[in-house]
Amino acid sequence: MIEASLANTAYDSSVRSIGSDRGIEYQIFSQVTRDLASVRADAHDYPAKLAAALHKNMKLWTFLAGEVAIEANKLPAQLRAGIFYLAEFTRHQTTKIRAGEADPNVLVEINTMMMRGLRARDENNGTE
Repeated sequence: MIEASLANTAYDSSVRSIGSDRGIEYQIFSQVTRDLASVRADAHDYPAKLAAALHKNMKLWTFLAGEVAIEANKLPAQLRAGIFYLAEFTRHQTTKIRAGEADPNVLVEINTMMMRGLRARDENNGTE
């Protein structure tokens, strides 16, 4: 799956952070992902909780897409394109989830892989 591959390599140790501290990026991904993962289909407030979690996730990915679209962004062009692709994939999947045509866990998986990349880079202090 190309999305998983891109998410795994999006924060490769050979690249810089999108512009903020990796720890903060990790925390944001963690919070948003936790919200998505905690939504239970059998809960009485499922539609509202799902809508709120999807909204937070889209805000995160919309921000990332905007950051990598800026010419002054110092990430390599291929990485920027990959992150932008993941943002578009997330947007498309969110639409399908809202229509009941897809499972929110695909977004949890993408975010989790991004978090792994952020953590690995942080543990290496940007070096291999």
